[in-house]
Amino acid sequence: MSLRKLLSVSVSLAALAASSLAIAQVTPDDTASAANIRAHITFLASDLLQGRDTGSPGYDIAANYVAAQFAQLGLKPAGANGTFFQPVPLVAVRPRDEGRYVLKAKDGTEVTLTFGDDYMVARPFGPETRKLSAPMVFVGFGVVAPEKKRDDYKGLDLKGKIVVVLSGAPSAWQTEERAYYANGRTKREQAAKRGAVGMISLYLPADEKRRPFAESKRDWQHWAMNWRKPDGAPNDTAPETPSLGSLSLQGAEKLFAGARVPYAKIAEAAEKPQGETPRFALATSLDVTLHTETRMSESANVAAMLEGSDPTLKSEVVVLSAHLDHIGISPPLNGDSINNGALDNAAGIATMLEVARAFKESGKVPRRSVLFLAVTGEEKGLLGSEYFARNPTVPATSLAANVNLDMPVLTYAFTDVVAFGADRSTLGPAVARAAAKTGVALSPDPMPEEGLFTRSDHFRFVEAGIPSIFLMTGFQNGGEAGFRGFLASCYHKPCDDLALPINYEAGARFAVINYGIAREIADGDARPVWKKGDFFGGKFARPALIATE
Repeated sequence: MSLRKLLSVSVSLAALAASSLAIAQVTPDDTASAANIRAHITFLASDLLQGRDTGSPGYDIAANYVAAQFAQLGLKPAGANGTFFQPVPLVAVRPRDEGRYVLKAKDGTEVTLTFGDDYMVARPFGPETRKLSAPMVFVGFGVVAPEKKRDDYKGLDLKGKIVVVLSGAPSAWQTEERAYYANGRTKREQAAKRGAVGMISLYLPADEKRRPFAESKRDWQHWAMNWRKPDGAPNDTAPETPSLGSLSLQGAEKLFAGARVPYAKIAEAAEKPQGETPRFALATSLDVTLHTETRMSESANVAAMLEGSDPTLKSEVVVLSAHLDHIGISPPLNGDSINNGALDNAAGIATMLEVARAFKESGKVPRRSVLFLAVTGEEKGLLGSEYFARNPTVPATSLAANVNLDMPVLTYAFTDVVAFGADRSTLGPAVARAAAKTGVALSPDPMPEEGLFTRSDHFRFVEAGIPSIFLMTGFQNGGEAGFRGFLASCYHKPCDDLALPINYEAGARFAVINYGIAREIADGDARPVWKKGDFFGGKFARPALIATE
């Protein structure tokens, strides 16, 4: 074992001991809370856990650590068979090679695209050798939004064709609805309804500026995953229309060779507020050859319950979720290959554990039951949260609300937070009161282009019709530089580690806000419901959970 690893293990074990001591001798002041959060992050982001990849030994160590913390707090097991663990059956797939993508013109001319420069290979579930040759149809953003009178497929024949879509959705649309329509799964489902046999996604200039296409080379052989249904099949909502890959700006220009509108003009139109572009059959067809390998896997959610005190309301459950996994090992970057995930999402797990401690140490049992849920597979597509939301360890109708904790950027003393989803349900006032009590402002989404509303675990609860919120630290008081700097430099990279200037006092404050929100929800007289006419409530919720006025 290298000296670095030995020191990492020593630090990790010290952190585990420190965390146990902190919980045993807890006091209600911010100093103790900051120390607890430091201890949890120090252990969960140590090299010992090798980046906590879903289904890995490092993840299993992290899961056992969280279960031990739950037990030490006196919480009841809420997993399967009287344990803290809910096993999640998984199927994993990754590329065996770089694939082959060839454009074919009607005159027989062929152009072979270059891996990493023109295209990035996809990881579809299904046959391990997939060969597909089909004409292509460009459909703009590929959105179908009846409430906006928008159908990007109108008048186009997609049957047996490869659909080509722009990444994202129109910038003028409300941020959370924009995130829904920008989501790749939403787009594939619409394409599948129209008989498309595959989907290609195109980078836009704004995408390249935010996250250069070349960076995707680092993790192109990571395992993609999905959870398995009882028959063993992956939970793929559009298996007949697989993702075939994504193309860079350079690759998109080659794809549009001979088209009646060049890609530069398409990109220019797409970046206008409504993103209206021409839509048409392309002049070339595409031959794709993909080779993948598949394996079965399993990981576990970790769940614990604090039973409510009210004889009636305790049957309703407020879920506090945070993802425990990260992305594991990748090719070295500046000599380091372990993606420790300190902020993403050891910080969220640490916050959840501190909220659980606050409930237990408050001396007041909440009226509703509170379930603390550390989920697996978030980085693989929100898998653990979706599996729990569809296969809950409590009655599905008892799930009253979800408060999700994901990647608080704790490198600055934040003075505002963004509460995704708060205005969509009666959870909004609880968020406002909790923020006001701590002197923290509420701000709108400062990064709608990132589509954050559909990229974290709360969204799987939304899809199950459950009112949900997700807090992120805001952009005030130096937050924009801190947040954007983290995204540009360390997001999903080895430098998201303990060397970051983590402000543990800010972590304590973040825990206080989330405790206040959860307490308000758990003790409220009325069960949370969606607002009448809300976009997501209308799409996913049963009528009983939608306000009548």
